[in-house]
Amino acid sequence: MKTILAYGDSLTWGYDPVGLGRHAHEDRWTSVLQKALGHGVRVIAEGLNGRTTAYDDYLGDCERNGVKLLPTVLATHKPLDLVIIMLGTNDLKRGIQGTADGAVQGIKRLVRQVQTHDWGFDFESPDVLIVSPPPICETAHPMFGPMFNRSIEEGAMLASLYRDAADELGCGFFDAGSVARTTPLDGIHLDAENTRAIGRGLEPVVRMMLGL
Repeated sequence: MKTILAYGDSLTWGYDPVGLGRHAHEDRWTSVLQKALGHGVRVIAEGLNGRTTAYDDYLGDCERNGVKLLPTVLATHKPLDLVIIMLGTNDLKRGIQGTADGAVQGIKRLVRQVQTHDWGFDFESPDVLIVSPPPICETAHPMFGPMFNRSIEEGAMLASLYRDAADELGCGFFDAGSVARTTPLDGIHLDAENTRAIGRGLEPVVRMMLGL
């Protein structure tokens, strides 16, 4: 049995910008990936609305700093064969951090946490797959527009910066923007078809990294 940890934000949790709730379980990209990979693989969905790579959100209703949370999550679910990290959109929020460079520094910190974690029990360190989230699009949403519209250009740089980071750190890379588009309803989230598309797009990359 191969075990994958998917560490992300609302795109991994499955926020539905149409129904303003949560996508059906079968529509979330983690579920689509699980079904495509079959019974020999287990995908653990660790999505949290508003999670950042490495930055505090002092207005959040819970701890959203990914660097503070990841070591506990790794220890909870070990052993792992692959950790998929798809974060960065919330780093671009006004009042959080605001730049693509800051997001990539956070991603690097997360990857190094995985690579240097004390796995114990002779467990091997898992591979890491960095996924750049689909780029932000302009929105008239009264809450998300003021938060993210000014960060559209920064968001468009994430894929190339994440690809470079993956090369530097010896990780896999996948550009979710190559298969999915955010909705102008709020500029950052995905409808059901686009979240399913990420699961389908990841399948061949994950199979290759796991040797399936």
